[in-house]
Parts: sequence; structure tokens; C-alpha cells
Amino acid sequence: MRKIVLVYSGGLDTSVCIPLMREEYGYDHVITVTVDVGQPAEDIRLAAERAQKLGTEHYTIDAKEMFVRHFCWGAVRANGDYQGYPISTSIARPLIALKAVQKARELGANAFGHGCTGKGNDQFRIEYILRTLMPDAEIVAPMREGRLLPDGRREPWTRSEEIDYANAHGLDIPQSHSKIWSIDENIWGRSIEGGRLEETDYAPPEEIFLWTKGFDSCPDTPTEISIGFDNGSPVSINGTNLEPLELVTQLNKIAGDNGVGRIDIMEDRMLGLKVRENYECPGAVTLVTAHRALEALIGTQSELKFKGLVDREWGELAYKGLWFDPLKENLEAFINTMQTRVTGTVNLRLYRGSIQVIGRSSPYSLYNADLASFDSKTFNQSESLGIVKTHGMQSRMYFEIKRDELRRLGRSEGELLRLEGDTSDA
Repeated sequence: MRKIVLVYSGGLDTSVCIPLMREEYGYDHVITVTVDVGQPAEDIRLAAERAQKLGTEHYTIDAKEMFVRHFCWGAVRANGDYQGYPISTSIARPLIALKAVQKARELGANAFGHGCTGKGNDQFRIEYILRTLMPDAEIVAPMREGRLLPDGRREPWTRSEEIDYANAHGLDIPQSHSKIWSIDENIWGRSIEGGRLEETDYAPPEEIFLWTKGFDSCPDTPTEISIGFDNGSPVSINGTNLEPLELVTQLNKIAGDNGVGRIDIMEDRMLGLKVRENYECPGAVTLVTAHRALEALIGTQSELKFKGLVDREWGELAYKGLWFDPLKENLEAFINTMQTRVTGTVNLRLYRGSIQVIGRSSPYSLYNADLASFDSKTFNQSESLGIVKTHGMQSRMYFEIKRDELRRLGRSEGELLRLEGDTSDA
């Protein structure tokens, strides 16, 4: 009996894979594994029902708490961002693949299937973990490999062809030709793509959004909240300590009700394809905004400059799914050292899609009101004179050399004036 573990979301792609595994790849024992990282409970239930109706051996693995503690909180500490949105789908994929490997080892399977296409990022993220942890395993990707034609050739699947195939095989799938959105969801964010959203000038319809209210549906007055942090990790909302899962759940609701977290971007995928993505990530946007504000209060100027570089590199590695990369470990060594001082509270105002930091405090604050205040005499301002005189010394020396060179060349007075900042005609 040939066994294969299918990384199963319950959506169109992975549901179509089940009959394909039997009909075209010869696997008579399909094991479906759905990893719960915060999808709607109804989606988890329907995935299990759909898999069982299709005759698979199905397992649902609850990994929500692990996802928040070890993946989302890591993203907060690194201000995890890719091209303007908090990374969410990418940080869930390594955990999903890890749980699939654990189940495969438990059941004695040495083959994996997934529903990733050949154009997307998830094929890299999932297969990186599978190949790292089980390098000898066979990996089958029907959506990437294409549909089998009568002459033995394969050609790429289109979304519409998948829907037709699903209908022909009696598969109960949520997509239709009129509502063709491809949605990925975990507790850290929702991504929505496909259909008319692929048109770069098409305004997203309100129906695609579930976590965030539109501008006209938000409360008429702002909502003010405070977020507490301990060693870089969020621990409380409005002074009430919460477990990580509950904290994110509550914040998704609070921020989402105020329209915070809608992001519409043109994203560069790993293969170089530029795609349009719509995201909803109210809790993630709120926490990363608050975390950055607290870091700005406790970090030195040089720390914050370097942390920005570290965060960008961390975000790139996490986006690519390279969870075990040595550079990621090195970056996290610096990140975690700095986080020992990222403790305190950040106050935020949420209003009709906007988020504003209105206060922050920390026992490790480097802000000294007595030194910085305009009303204080503690800092002797006359001592700045010597520093100011030497400021930009080499730049000023270069300017003098350039001006002398232009004069030797007989360049016009008008050019000299413009060089010195006068944009008027000579």
C-alpha cells in the first residue's frame, strides 16, 4: 500500500489533489493533515468533513498556541514585515510542514503532497521544511505539475479548470466561477487574491473583508487602548494580562472594528513575479506599531539603526520560509538581546483605519525630560558651540574645493549661485 501525507487546507487546490493522488499518482492510501493555526473553526470542521467524504485518513492538529508563542511573537520582536505588510502566511507554513512531518513519521509514511502552484511562494516554504527534516521523502505537487492530458503530456491547471474538475468529481468546494477568491487565513492575518483582484486598478469589494470594517462602518469616535510588553513580547491589553492566543484574538476584534489592518499592495514574489495582494491583519499591525514605538524609546540611536537592517533581513528570510537558516539564528541573537529592555506600555488611538501612537513608557526609557526639555537649564547649551563648528567639516571642505574648481573653469556666476542654493536665474 502506497501512503502519502497530503498537507491539507480543505480548499480547492488541496481537495482536488485527493482524487488526483489516486487516479494519476497511484497512491491508494491518502492521509490528510490539517494544521489549525487560527483558521475559522467552521473551516477546520468542513475540511475534516470534506476529507472524510473523499475517503482519506484525516487528522486535525491544533497548533494555534504554538503558532502565536513561537512564530507570531518572534515576528513582533523582529517587527516582521515584507514590503509593507506584517508577514502572516509565510510564518505559518514552516509550522504546518513541521506538523505534517511529525505525523508522517508517526504513521510510517515517506511521501508528501501539497496543493501549491508553481507560481507561488508556498512551494518553497513547505518543501524547505519537508526536505530539511525528511530529505529522502518523495514530494508530489499536482497543481504545479499540471493536469494529465490523454496523450500523456501535462499542462498547467487554471483556476476555472480546477473548479470544473471539482464539480465533476462531486467535491464540495467553496469557490465558484463568480466568487473565485483564493483566501489564506490564520490568526495573524488573512490574504485574499485571485479573480478581479488580479486587476491592479480594480477596487476590492467589501465582501472580501471579514476582519475589518469599512470606513463608513467604523465607530464615530476613536478607540484608545494600551498594549503592555515584557521582554519584547505582548502581555496585556488595557492593563489586563492575557495568554498569547487570547491577546491576539481580542486585538483582532478591537482593531478590526476600527478598520485597522487593511493593506492593498503590489508584492514581489520569490520567483520575481509581481502580484497584487490584499491583506487583513488588524492585530498584527497594532502590535508591530506598538512594538516599534517602544523600541524607539529604549534603544540607542546606533542600536535602532542596526535593528532596522536586522529586521529587514529577518523579514526576508521569514518570507522565504528559511526558518532554520543560520543567518536567521544570528539575527535573532541580536534581536533577543535587545528585547530584554523592550518592556513597558504603549498607548494607541484607533480611528477609521488609522492607528496613532499617543504615548509610551518603560523602565528602560532613554528619554530624560530634564535634559531634553526647552524649559530646563540642566544641559548647558553653550557647550554645543564647539560641536556645531566642526559639524560637516569634510563636507564643507569638499564644497569649497568644488566651488574653486568651477571658478577656475570660468563657469558662470549663475551656476555658482545655483550651486549655493539659489535657484533663480542669473
